[in-house]
Amino acid sequence: MYPLIRNRRLRTNESIRSLVRETTITPNDFLVPLFVVEGKGIQQEIASMPNYYRFSLDLLEKEIKLLWTLGLKAVLLFVKVPDNLKDNAGTEALNPDGLMQRAIKTVKNVCPDMLVFTDVALDPYSAYGHDGIVENGIILNDETAEVLAEMSIAHAQAGADFVAPSDMMDGRIGTIREALEDEGFIDTGIMSYSAKYASAFYGPFRDALDSAPGFGDKKTYQMDYANRFEAIRETEMDINEGADIVMVKPGMPYLDILREVKNEFDVPVAVYQVSGEYAMIKAAAEKGWLNHDETMLESTIAFKRAGADIIASYFAKDIVKLIS
Repeated sequence: MYPLIRNRRLRTNESIRSLVRETTITPNDFLVPLFVVEGKGIQQEIASMPNYYRFSLDLLEKEIKLLWTLGLKAVLLFVKVPDNLKDNAGTEALNPDGLMQRAIKTVKNVCPDMLVFTDVALDPYSAYGHDGIVENGIILNDETAEVLAEMSIAHAQAGADFVAPSDMMDGRIGTIREALEDEGFIDTGIMSYSAKYASAFYGPFRDALDSAPGFGDKKTYQMDYANRFEAIRETEMDINEGADIVMVKPGMPYLDILREVKNEFDVPVAVYQVSGEYAMIKAAAEKGWLNHDETMLESTIAFKRAGADIIASYFAKDIVKLIS
């Protein structure tokens, strides 16, 4: 009863606050997204993502070494494919000497213990900028899933530890899992973008990879952001089809979904703090409207508090430097 019980006793100073803090973050919580381009000596800032870069393979090596020294042990690779290599079938995605395959090998050569997750989707390779094969303006589901399975095998052959299908085609996790098993890649994991919403927060990412849809939008395959229970259905199906890790994307506007998924399923749950979230904090901090480091840290704690086991974030390197 008041005043015998005073909750503020545990907030008196930073020492006691740290001692009783419920949620903490470490470098082990992070998955670092990296953008890779062709060329040499390239570290190209992304205009809509200040202080974030596209790397050529030679400078990717240096970035991987730096991440490892900071205690960051997992990366998620994306590639920016030249326009002349894009088509409607994902042909370049299956090239053994393609940029993704060379990027995987680059990471593993410089740091064999670094976990490599790879983006599995057709939009970087598509002349239409969509995550699947297009026919008469329609995104074909089953045909796309078959290509994604071939793509996953190509990544596994190059040395990927986990493939990360981000396309939201129905049944693609089962198709990929069966293909990996048939080819003997029984230990290659799948991190599924299980609850990926058709969000307005992806704009800067599409700038980074030049992968915006050439017509229409992605609402026939990415989820309606008004839906909640659908996320549980999608996640359950992916787990049943063989996903090892499931993901909620975007992050901050979907903390309710993140918590629901974590409460419902006993598997590792990832969250993606997407490019729009990153860009908003950067822009507001540049204007002096928010404290950059405090906002960055608070948003990250929110993901962990909501149930995330893994946080994919463009802030990963900055956060680890801050908490160290």
